[in-house]
Amino acid sequence: MNTQAESPRRWSAYVAVETGTLLSGSANGITSVALPWLVLERTGSATLAGVLAAITALPTAASALFSGTIVDRIGRRTVSVGSDILSLISVALIPIVDVVLGLNFGLLVALAILGAVFDPAGMGAREAMIPESARRAGISLARANGIHEAVWGLAFVLGPALGGLLIGVVGAAATFWATAVMFCLSALVIAVVPIPGSRESYQEEEGFWTATVTGLRFVWRDRLLRSMSVLMMVLVAAWLPVEGVLLPAFFESQNAPEQFGLAMMALSAGVIIGALAYGALGERLGQYSLFVGAMVLTGIFVLLLSTLPSLGWLLAWGLLASLAYGPVGPILNVAMQVRTPERLRGRVVGLLTAVQYAAGPIGFLAVGPLVDSIGVENAFLIVGVVLLIICLATLLMPSLRALKTLPVHLPEPDLPERTEPPRPMT
Repeated sequence: MNTQAESPRRWSAYVAVETGTLLSGSANGITSVALPWLVLERTGSATLAGVLAAITALPTAASALFSGTIVDRIGRRTVSVGSDILSLISVALIPIVDVVLGLNFGLLVALAILGAVFDPAGMGAREAMIPESARRAGISLARANGIHEAVWGLAFVLGPALGGLLIGVVGAAATFWATAVMFCLSALVIAVVPIPGSRESYQEEEGFWTATVTGLRFVWRDRLLRSMSVLMMVLVAAWLPVEGVLLPAFFESQNAPEQFGLAMMALSAGVIIGALAYGALGERLGQYSLFVGAMVLTGIFVLLLSTLPSLGWLLAWGLLASLAYGPVGPILNVAMQVRTPERLRGRVVGLLTAVQYAAGPIGFLAVGPLVDSIGVENAFLIVGVVLLIICLATLLMPSLRALKTLPVHLPEPDLPERTEPPRPMT
């Protein structure tokens, strides 16, 4: 009997989680445009803009790792709301400090690190809320995670677009007031809606470091999660330089910023459509075949993209590559959610997030010098071949076959579900 389908559907928790994700993600999307623009505006140095991105990456990865333990020990709602409030303060300080002291590069680095440290905790807390809120809404984990990844992708389409518009209207520093408003609204939405899964249902009597190591051990001992974590780390290290180094370098050499914008829109649109398609159809399809097929197609289309064809073909291959990749993130989320005990979920989400944050700088450090030494066309081809090899490797990973029996619904709890009640914001 499918009790999930027969129980009354209560959408408020799931809608609140995704609304918070859209608002917080859009705020970060604005920041991703406004912060480097502000560095360029105040220093005139593209190198310093890159240094800022690298400096903030490692603290963000460390924060993601340890924030998972905080989520499990303090509670998802509390961490989500607290993270948004602290992020609000950090971004609001940018225009305030600019007026009071005047911003220099050192102050920008300090404020950027402050904001970056808080973001992973809120993101991890909201992801940890998905399974129970999806069960309340009566939807499968496949659909819930497909929608979640699409919302996240949409946030990083809307955020940068709004950021660019605001920079032109009010200036880079003042743009951060809009970011602060979005973080405030995200905190408010999560604070006032009851969210399933209370702190008491998964709190442990162990030290902070021991609790963190427990999460690390769990992922390492689970063959599927271990394999997917390593796979995603390598994939992210190879892919992020495509968006952050190779495509910008190519279009800059062609003096075609508008075409670069079209390429990034195609990549973003593909991920959103692919994630939504998984949400609609993923429950009826085999997770193993879908995951491996998505990876192989992604590798093929990225290789075609790396040949840097005419604009029309480049947009087509980029759209198809991101469309094929769309189901990968949701399937990883489903695997984590159904294989991880609720009491460890925050730590496991934090670990998987930390792995991906740490992988980005590795890719940038490798690809940047490669472009300088052999040119963007040759470097892109090498990265395309590497990505294809990574994606084809999924055909030879026996541990991934555990996806064949992966359920797409969260098992019903043995005990009555606990809910973190809404708390007034103070």
